[in-house]
Amino acid sequence: MRRRRILMAKVGMDGHDRGVKVVSTLLREAGFEVVYLGKLLTADTVVEAAIQESADAIGLSFLSGEHVTYTRDVIRLMKKRGLVGKKGPVVKLFVGGVFPNTDIPKIKSAGADDVFPAGTLVEEIVRRIDSVI
Repeated sequence: MRRRRILMAKVGMDGHDRGVKVVSTLLREAGFEVVYLGKLLTADTVVEAAIQESADAIGLSFLSGEHVTYTRDVIRLMKKRGLVGKKGPVVKLFVGGVFPNTDIPKIKSAGADDVFPAGTLVEEIVRRIDSVI
């Protein structure tokens, strides 16, 4: 049985990647196959990599305040490239990082499957990702 593959990335001009690297390591320790793409990426690069890597999920990390805009960009491209089907996402999208909790409904309404603000316990992240992929 293939391990569930999660592609982790940072989109936009946000260069702070310590958090996404820590979460990537903890997800690997929890049994997921994790591909960390890096930082300063475009939405198109992330979606193309998710297709090439046959990812089950994309995890985006933000710190810079561009989280709603870039989440919408990634979802738009996921729909365009067939990663979101008529019955819902084929590839799940998770968003985490440092942003106001008041933005969580905006991120979810954009199409993210779940949102993990700073301070979410790793066990909670693993449990919630585990329940949808």
